[in-house]
Amino acid sequence: MFHKLLVAIDKSDMSQYVFDKALSLAKTSNANLMLLHVLNPLDEPYYVDPAFAEPTILYPEYQDPKSEKYIKGWERLKQDRLNWLDSQREQAEKMGLAIELNQQIGEASRTICDVACKWGANLIIVGRRGRRGLSEFFLGSVSNYVLHHAPCAVLVVQGPSNITDKESQTEKSDTAK
Repeated sequence: MFHKLLVAIDKSDMSQYVFDKALSLAKTSNANLMLLHVLNPLDEPYYVDPAFAEPTILYPEYQDPKSEKYIKGWERLKQDRLNWLDSQREQAEKMGLAIELNQQIGEASRTICDVACKWGANLIIVGRRGRRGLSEFFLGSVSNYVLHHAPCAVLVVQGPSNITDKESQTEKSDTAK
């Protein structure tokens, strides 16, 4: 039986679905949960500063005065995501579940496997966006990497068709631009 469930989520539409499935599984197996969110400064939502509409350099000490604004924005983002994780914790605690929060900075797929190993997870729960072909090749697949490199069992949650369809339509429109 699974006693330590690592739930890797981001702030996509799919995440709430994955989280709900994890809560259900944890409740039935009386398991401990760790909720993991990974921030990657190389992912577009994080490295593009909307105030300047241009990529920022990853080494702030080599930037012009905009760097202070970038650093403050990054700190706000980290705090915003911690607040979001905390709201998820409250939801789990209302169900009587033990839950830990973990926010890391790094590349998501490797970080998920590393945290699972260090924490001693019995099961990793991740969502699947359904990327295929060139999209998966160029953008990668976190769930695919985790499935092949995890130190424990992996549950890949396929979202309901309306979430998957909505994300694939967004991906298609982004590719067309």
